[in-house]
Amino acid sequence: MRILLCRALGTRMQSVHAKESAIAQSLTNVLSRAREASLKAGREVPPRLVAVSKTKPVSDLREAYDAGQRYFGENYVQEIVEKSPELPNDVQWHFIGHLQSNKVKTLLEGVPSLACIETVDSQKLANKLDSAIEKLSRGSLRVFVQVNTSGEESKYGVEPGPDCVSLCKHIEESCPHLTLAGLMTIGQPDCSSRPENFVNLKECRKEVCTALGKQEGLLELSMGMSGDFVQATEMGSTNIRVGSTIFGARDYSNKK
Repeated sequence: MRILLCRALGTRMQSVHAKESAIAQSLTNVLSRAREASLKAGREVPPRLVAVSKTKPVSDLREAYDAGQRYFGENYVQEIVEKSPELPNDVQWHFIGHLQSNKVKTLLEGVPSLACIETVDSQKLANKLDSAIEKLSRGSLRVFVQVNTSGEESKYGVEPGPDCVSLCKHIEESCPHLTLAGLMTIGQPDCSSRPENFVNLKECRKEVCTALGKQEGLLELSMGMSGDFVQATEMGSTNIRVGSTIFGARDYSNKK
């Protein structure tokens, strides 16, 4: 009986180590591909890699952390609030899902190390964030304005053009506790973006920078996911959000 138990435990440990090795190897592969794409585009600095860990257990995140990853992205408020205390304080958390105004306080209080919210899509949300941050007496929070570059009704985000410029100006002029970090877009349903989506976001940045009197390099572009991060990097992305390519297929059975 003892021999069988030892064999079972040994097999389980081998399976865990294999899974951990797969995550670390996948992470290295993504970083390498992003670096090569940057060099191909004539940029020495690769984009920031945000490892999207939604629905994944904390053990998977720890494996990526041990491999050197420090930027993690979550889509659900409850999930990021539960996971953040389980990882070291130097993790830079990005919230990349749709954020409802009534969950702003929960998010900000529950994740003290929240580094960025990439999905600001209305003045109402911007105002709510700004007010909550002031009450919590925490430092300025970096935010990206989410732009619906594909025109899909199922997607959140402001429309390109005047709406995008207006929201960015509002954040810059009326939200002293927010720092406008850049613009973000989400790819097509099959996790790949048509090039025009990326071109569209770059045009939005140009319009915003002209309106705000900023140099384009001061506003980041968050574009590119598992299926298209190489193309996005070649087209100027400074922030890529990669999940399943690192952690494997997601399990939504316990979606929060």
